[in-house]
Amino acid sequence: MRTIKQRHRAINAPIADLVTYRALPTASVEYLDPFLFLNHHGPQVYPPRNRGLPFGPHPHRGFETVTFILEGDILHKDTGGHESVITAGGIQWMTAGRGLIHAEVSSEAFKQTGGPLEILQLWVNLPAKDKLVEPRYIGLQRDEIPVLTLPGGVVVHAVSGQWLGTAGAVQPLADVALAWLDLPADSQLTLPVAAPRTVFFYTVRGALRVNGTDTRARELLEFNHDGDELHLEATADAVLLLGHAAPFNEPMVSYGPFVMNTEAEIQQAYRDYQRGDFGVWNG
Repeated sequence: MRTIKQRHRAINAPIADLVTYRALPTASVEYLDPFLFLNHHGPQVYPPRNRGLPFGPHPHRGFETVTFILEGDILHKDTGGHESVITAGGIQWMTAGRGLIHAEVSSEAFKQTGGPLEILQLWVNLPAKDKLVEPRYIGLQRDEIPVLTLPGGVVVHAVSGQWLGTAGAVQPLADVALAWLDLPADSQLTLPVAAPRTVFFYTVRGALRVNGTDTRARELLEFNHDGDELHLEATADAVLLLGHAAPFNEPMVSYGPFVMNTEAEIQQAYRDYQRGDFGVWNG
């Protein structure tokens, strides 16, 4: 079984009136190649006639955003012509590639009625060869994501990659497996993950024991590359965001909304954005 290198506590980083905990990066961990960034928004309850999410139009280049909507909804719109409202239990997978502008806001219905909201957004790097691919967007509702129900009541929502023989809904450019798991108290699960791969392990709710180490809500675990098995035990009802991928082992430079391989490429991204190469926003 893999050993744990370090436990990283998510830090409180509110955005306007949106409750936010940032799990990656923090003072103790910069990134887990190729996983770059995780914001945990909520849980909170919005009142009726609220302003909704604050993420108006902004650009991206060079990576992918994967958004897990646990409660509430998100209206996604971008300069590639994509637009959809994804509700609780769904995901949004956006490949920024060569660049686009997008907004992530609440639907008019949510702003009128309010309700519970909890969202996770993960940034996943793209390898150098795919940094400038054509942007794409995939929005999937809960019933479009394969579900694997295991003995003991563990439920695996397979977003990408292979999970005990079940293929995820999305076929990403890189070999990235992502899922979220619901684990009832006292349930157990053993998963194979090849030792060279980077594990992404974030406890959203509840409490877990993995390979003999206890972890709690809003904690990210960093693993050593010394084993090929994860043994999970839920010590309370838990929700887990779990991923794994082969590290790219490439240079990485990030600045604001762009993630590239060199400083020169970051400067070029800003020039391209400023001259309108990311498209024109029609709000």
